[in-house]
Amino acid sequence: MSNNLYENLKKSASNFPESIAYIYSDKSVTYRELNQQVDQLAAGLSAQGIGKGDGVALLLGNSSEFLIAYYGILRLGAFVVPINPLFTQGEISYILDNSQAKAVIAHVSVEPKLSEVKKQLKNLKLVIYTDADNQEWTWEHLMATSLNVCGSPYIDQEDLAVILYTSGTTGKPKGAMLSHRNLASNADSISKLLELDENDRVVAVLPMFHVFCMTVCLNAPIACGATVLIQPKFSPFEVVSTIRERKATVFAGVPTMYSFINQLPEVTAVDFQSIRMCISGGASIPVEMLHKFENKFNVSILEGYGLSETAPLVAINPLKGTRKPGSIGLNIPAVQSLVVDEFGKELPRGEVGELVVQGPNVMKGYLGMPKATSAAFKDGWFYTGDLATMDEEGYIYIVDRKKDMIIVGGYNVYPREVEEVLYQHPAVVEAAVIGVPDGEYGESVKAYVVVKDEQFTMNDIIEFCKDKLVKYKLPKQVEFFKELPKNSTGKILRRELRELTEVK
Repeated sequence: MSNNLYENLKKSASNFPESIAYIYSDKSVTYRELNQQVDQLAAGLSAQGIGKGDGVALLLGNSSEFLIAYYGILRLGAFVVPINPLFTQGEISYILDNSQAKAVIAHVSVEPKLSEVKKQLKNLKLVIYTDADNQEWTWEHLMATSLNVCGSPYIDQEDLAVILYTSGTTGKPKGAMLSHRNLASNADSISKLLELDENDRVVAVLPMFHVFCMTVCLNAPIACGATVLIQPKFSPFEVVSTIRERKATVFAGVPTMYSFINQLPEVTAVDFQSIRMCISGGASIPVEMLHKFENKFNVSILEGYGLSETAPLVAINPLKGTRKPGSIGLNIPAVQSLVVDEFGKELPRGEVGELVVQGPNVMKGYLGMPKATSAAFKDGWFYTGDLATMDEEGYIYIVDRKKDMIIVGGYNVYPREVEEVLYQHPAVVEAAVIGVPDGEYGESVKAYVVVKDEQFTMNDIIEFCKDKLVKYKLPKQVEFFKELPKNSTGKILRRELRELTEVK
């Protein structure tokens, strides 16, 4: 495979012209047709003055337009700025301004937010809407441009391909700059590790603007000539229907998706017959949930780990070989990681320290933020901000985010450890743990849970944990929620729970 995402698509179009590239709302499109659509979109943008080195933002949900636009922008040597269409006007405005995007392709539902933003941004030359007929510029206009206006610029593997904005816990989001090599090398590793080929059918229900979906469900399958099954949004029932009816072979999701599917009483292992493997990422999957899901549906879940800054995959449990529940597996090919102390010195196996990473997948840096970039890199290693341990065989266990660690009377408590115990309670559907100020111990443990039955009390939950956790790790308070706050990928946001606590 090449170190250029667009070349990967071109190769699949020549090797598998009549294979189905994607299925979206009952429409099947071959690789030959997808390649034509991508050429068409690139020509449309080119005719409007968009070319090599320009930024084009996508404010689209999961759709064929996202896929076509993504590869069309890359074909021009331009770079993609994927943005969650649900972001507020302020968040969108900040990212468009920071990335200096020249054009935006957005779903028409975002129009009210964009029409305001467009007045303020000098760089923004062109806004194109999908599913719109009364706008100045629509998707159809672009796709109707004559193809002969589009050249094929030389694209170097180090050229910028995508800027992903990471939701920083402090301050403004940072734009992680990913090159063609970062993304293509990661797609290549994933294809090899998962043994993807043209017979695979991969469910793309994670948000396409998120790097997990982008690499695992778009770039890797497209480089192999596999079929992408595009789901506009996550509904547990719809996903299972798609798996069953389209005979999907690969499903990638975040832990909350596995939890919701597992709660569907009518779904059985028969629905998952065609699945070769499931992949979990985005957040740690509680071991209890992993076992329940695997036993019910007779499938294997490979847990992996990645970050926007690492395009994303760093490590994953092997498809063949030992899977260790609770671990994120082993480093992927060409990627190295170490567990280090606060001085950057490698720690003995089994000790907790910060996970640092090196490899062809690690970003070029944060756009326009030299300080943040130099803080993230030391001696050629990228510091992830995640606390981890590594066992004798090189399997990595994420203990927690460095900044989520709770210190109770001088003892370290990792939220994940307490959450794993809470998930063992038969009634607990979702759980999250944070540290709250405590006059006596500095901090104490507070748990937020969603339960199946209403009649559980705080004491029931604490009693359940008592023989499973040492006293200082026990939740002192338990609050019941109908649903925990999550981000667009379904990751539970401890940050929002902390903010709720501070407000009180």
